[in-house]
Amino acid sequence: MNTTLVTLSICTYLASTLFIARDTHLNRRKRTPLYLAWTAVCAHTLYTSIAFQQNASFNFSFISTASLISLIVALLLLIATITKPVEKLGLVIFPLAAIMLALELNLSEKPHLLHTYNWQMSIHILTSIIAFSLLNIAALQAILLAIQDQQLKSHPPKRFIQSLPSLQTMESLLFQMLGTGLFFLTISLISGFIFIEDLFAQHLVHKTVLSIIAWIIFSCLLIGRLRYGWRGKTAVRWTLAGFVLLLLAYFGSKLVLEIILKKI
Repeated sequence: MNTTLVTLSICTYLASTLFIARDTHLNRRKRTPLYLAWTAVCAHTLYTSIAFQQNASFNFSFISTASLISLIVALLLLIATITKPVEKLGLVIFPLAAIMLALELNLSEKPHLLHTYNWQMSIHILTSIIAFSLLNIAALQAILLAIQDQQLKSHPPKRFIQSLPSLQTMESLLFQMLGTGLFFLTISLISGFIFIEDLFAQHLVHKTVLSIIAWIIFSCLLIGRLRYGWRGKTAVRWTLAGFVLLLLAYFGSKLVLEIILKKI
């Protein structure tokens, strides 16, 4: 059952990616790539739910966490496509979700289960994952914006760039994503300070400090946008800097301990 779900999810993730890549004029009448992606996300969700039931908890080991976050990123992207022209981000997000899911099924890891948690910790964990997922999408949007800006300066831009919304629309979408992601990151930090007894304990200090610095960077960027009209390369650089810090905060120690040092 698990293998079937994973195979279905991976195949439909990749099929959706191919359709998006081939269709340089994706519009509301050409929904096949999105239907395929919804199928992939549903199969991925069902597989994750079965794993949760088997373990009576989520497995927060490195690869399993990466797979869960890739699922949430894909889901949030699909929800965003209902009202926003962000389908092209699927070219990066859907293949990554497929890779993470394949790794989760095929690579054996020591489970890192979280059996003892209350609603307070659930809020902290959930908002942390949502914040990271939204800011992940924002970082990809920033990269796409930088490529679009560079290509528009060449003559003529490539067909893929011509199929994207206008540069102004792309920038507006980026800051909407950043604002929503910052909202959830704020809740995550506040809930951490309230509900976690020692947020600056040795095993948490780097996560806390890096997350706070990332929060400051994103906040300054949004303030700079409102007061000084920051845009273009400035917005891209600040967005990527903040996301890299969050990436290190969320996955830095897990990568070192679980993959490199082979321990939790």
